[in-house]
Amino acid sequence: MKKIWLILAGVLLLVGCTTQNAPANTSNQSTKPNVTVTTSFLKDMVKQLAGDAVTVESLIPAGEDPHLYIAKASDLKKLQNAKLVLYHGLHFEGKMVDALEKSGTAVSKEFPKDQLQTLDEDGEVVTDPHFWFNIKLYKLAVETASKELVKLLPNEADKIKANTTAYLKQLDELDAWIKAELAKIPEETRYLITPHDAFNYFSKAYGVSVHAPQGVSTDSEVDNKAMIETVDLIIAKKVKAIFAESTTNPERMEKLKAAVEAKGGSVTVVRGDGEELLSDSLAPEGEKGDTYIEMYKHNINLMVKYLK
Repeated sequence: MKKIWLILAGVLLLVGCTTQNAPANTSNQSTKPNVTVTTSFLKDMVKQLAGDAVTVESLIPAGEDPHLYIAKASDLKKLQNAKLVLYHGLHFEGKMVDALEKSGTAVSKEFPKDQLQTLDEDGEVVTDPHFWFNIKLYKLAVETASKELVKLLPNEADKIKANTTAYLKQLDELDAWIKAELAKIPEETRYLITPHDAFNYFSKAYGVSVHAPQGVSTDSEVDNKAMIETVDLIIAKKVKAIFAESTTNPERMEKLKAAVEAKGGSVTVVRGDGEELLSDSLAPEGEKGDTYIEMYKHNINLMVKYLK
């Protein structure tokens, strides 16, 4: 995860404190303040809370793999023009974090440490940044973003607070819906096999056993030991399906399927035609899963369809 942002880190260091959470431009009330965010998750979050009161720009376009994203010159302009910068934190932005701490706000800043999970990244234990698969933590992020938007737009405070209350209610309803849907999958078949480690918060929140032979990185090869262990698990537990992700190479799941078949087992690879899981990005606007809530529903529908 650390190498995601190496190039952009240098760009951001040039920005420094120029994008501190500056107040909206009150000299021209017709100009909407720019809010720059790092990912599609945060872009959707800001839209849910502030609606059309702001112009939202993200550094990583929806549908792109943040692990492989290469910064563009236009990213510097987005940051320089921003009245508010929001980012994930938890080192999801890697080497960019130092500069972001000077120019923006981490939506994860209020997270209780005892609710965070860890990952092994190249032999180093790091905080798992994929908090959005824990709806309780996502709600805390929403509340932090809401407070920052109210500071930016005090004249819109009532609207933002009302939107926040409504959105938090929708997230509670989503949580209840997820639990009801997952109950349709027999406990003995609740095994989620995905390429990389993005679903650990989901695993803990909903009691689904998650395994990712590729580890935390989306551009690494699957470790032979991890491959063998996963193959044995699929066969022993009679796992029906394994899932590709929208931002990973599905051929690695095909290799896993071939390894299962070589040992006399069988498994389906869920991929293609919009049937990949969404993990590190929402879908591009207009496609299924282009908001946080629709992303989660898309994923759960796939799991229930292929695992029950």
